[in-house]
Amino acid sequence: MSWLRKKRVLLLLFIGFTGILFLSTNWMSWFYPIHYKEEIRKHSTTYEIDPFLVAAIIRVETNFKTGKESKKGAIGLMQLMPDTAKWAMEKAKLPDVSLERLKHEPSVNIELGSWYLSSLSRQFDGNRTAVIAAYNAGPGNVQNWLKQGTWDGTEDNVKDIPFGETRHYVQRVIYYYNQYTDIYKGF
Repeated sequence: MSWLRKKRVLLLLFIGFTGILFLSTNWMSWFYPIHYKEEIRKHSTTYEIDPFLVAAIIRVETNFKTGKESKKGAIGLMQLMPDTAKWAMEKAKLPDVSLERLKHEPSVNIELGSWYLSSLSRQFDGNRTAVIAAYNAGPGNVQNWLKQGTWDGTEDNVKDIPFGETRHYVQRVIYYYNQYTDIYKGF
């Protein structure tokens, strides 16, 4: 066989192998992975919160990397502020959880973050967009925006969120949420 013919055969084999790989697997999950699936599933079920929302928030906050601490002091996978975390630990009755564990142990952080999301969901009557905004800007700010008519709490009007950081955050979380719900139908 000539050298050119061998290249063609190898190219066809590579294309065939790649095609089979893409058709036989959920290849989009390579670009949008969800780590800590069991922990997310367990804690989102316990606290009755959408697991895709938990995964999307983790993706935006830390891209599933543990031990992170933001410049503002937020800790762990779900980037909980220490004051919020202490309040949530008390309300959720998790006495054996410390801020150090919260920072380094994914399951502990996901549990407290899921509890907090569930609390926000009750506070905002299940309005997922308002919950995402409150997770970033704080529930007090979001309540004020809704009361004052600055923002109506809908996904269609995210552009009206007064804080640029929160507006961008909500858009990113919704983007990943939509990707995850499309890719991981059986999660």
